Amino acid sequence: MASATAARRNATRSAFIQDANVYSNIRAHLILEELRRQGVTHVLTLPDNASKALLDLLAVDPAIRLLTVTREGEAFAIASGLWVGGRVPVVLIQNTGLLETGDALRGTAMRMRVPLVCLVTYRGHATLAAAGVAPSAETMTGALLSRADVDSVAVLTEPTLRAWGVPWEVVSSDADVGRIARVFERARALEQPVAALVTHETTA
Repeated sequence: MASATAARRNATRSAFIQDANVYSNIRAHLILEELRRQGVTHVLTLPDNASKALLDLLAVDPAIRLLTVTREGEAFAIASGLWVGGRVPVVLIQNTGLLETGDALRGTAMRMRVPLVCLVTYRGHATLAAAGVAPSAETMTGALLSRADVDSVAVLTEPTLRAWGVPWEVVSSDADVGRIARVFERARALEQPVAALVTHETTA
């Protein structure tokens, strides 16, 4: 019984998580090009350092309108309204802000079945690999969350998405940017938000 339970747990985990073993900055223009290919009209964001290079490009892009919010939860409500109006929005936030958005995500994008792509910069991801930590509901303890060598927001990111029913892909290098297209495909097929977890800073 124990082995069957472990097998089911591993199968579920593999359906959601792609290992990100390559740590390199991601060229922002590659992400921008993919957003253009997908017909994105608006990007809702609360700026963070990891996405600065991408935000700089979006700020001067003639085809995509960049909208800055004051709280991450607002991004999901505004994006849902834009989708109702026939636009193609994307939310770009850090994982710290993702944790703040739970009720807005539940009450708008999820309830309205909005095929919304969420680009989430993954603060602390490198600390997980360095510490050999694979976060899950089973390993989530106060001892793990308080460890000095692990960023607790990274520990919470994937289990939180799983609890909210939001699938994700991991983008950790230029070679992974193509996964963003899969995120768009999954969002449309499932008619719900899907996340791309960007594990490293974007660069010019």
